[in-house]
Amino acid sequence: MKIKYFDDYDELSQHGSDLILAELKIKPDLLLCAATGGSPKGLYSNLQDTFADSPELFSRLKVIKLDEWVGLPLDDPGSCEHYLQQRLIEPLSISKQRYISFDPHAENLDNECEAVQIKLNENGPIDISILGLGQNGHIGFNEPADELNPHCHIEKLTDTSQQHGMVASVSSSPEYGLTLGMSDLLHSRKIILIISGEGKQQPKEFIMTGKISTHCPASFLWLHDNVQCLVLN
Repeated sequence: MKIKYFDDYDELSQHGSDLILAELKIKPDLLLCAATGGSPKGLYSNLQDTFADSPELFSRLKVIKLDEWVGLPLDDPGSCEHYLQQRLIEPLSISKQRYISFDPHAENLDNECEAVQIKLNENGPIDISILGLGQNGHIGFNEPADELNPHCHIEKLTDTSQQHGMVASVSSSPEYGLTLGMSDLLHSRKIILIISGEGKQQPKEFIMTGKISTHCPASFLWLHDNVQCLVLN
């Protein structure tokens, strides 16, 4: 893991977007795994700016959504779908054929996870995963536990995740999430882990020890040989 510290969020975001654009110029049809939340907002904004000048650069880009809340309407401002549509999918003109997304309202969620896994296997592995660090050390909805799931699955959310800022205004916080699994993420060709925001000091400190624990899923990124960890001081 290569760790780079930043005093300025805009500088961090610019560095992250530059990493993606460099890869996109080499492989125009790369598969990008997109996280939501506050950490990657600036990065996505930079990609929008580049699209305005060079839309052809994004004409073959494929995107897969990292996770989604179960039970939350897809057009709810707190949903991962709404977030990505507003900041990535629509601004970069990503067509339906180039977008892999969980449907949290599918009649059978196990079948939905299996369908996403099949699409990932057909289009993958992921070329670049953009990940944020959860306050409890999760990545995606891979929550701290004695065991971690390797592939797309339904996850029972911890109290910490249920209190996430994205669903702070929801009357009843979702208890479950759909997410890509740890093996799916660790098979990414490149991973960009962004550590910013409040309340993450404890998992951040653990990650910096270089130790690995299922109770801090993000620590498993030490097993990957191409992780860029961007940390806001």
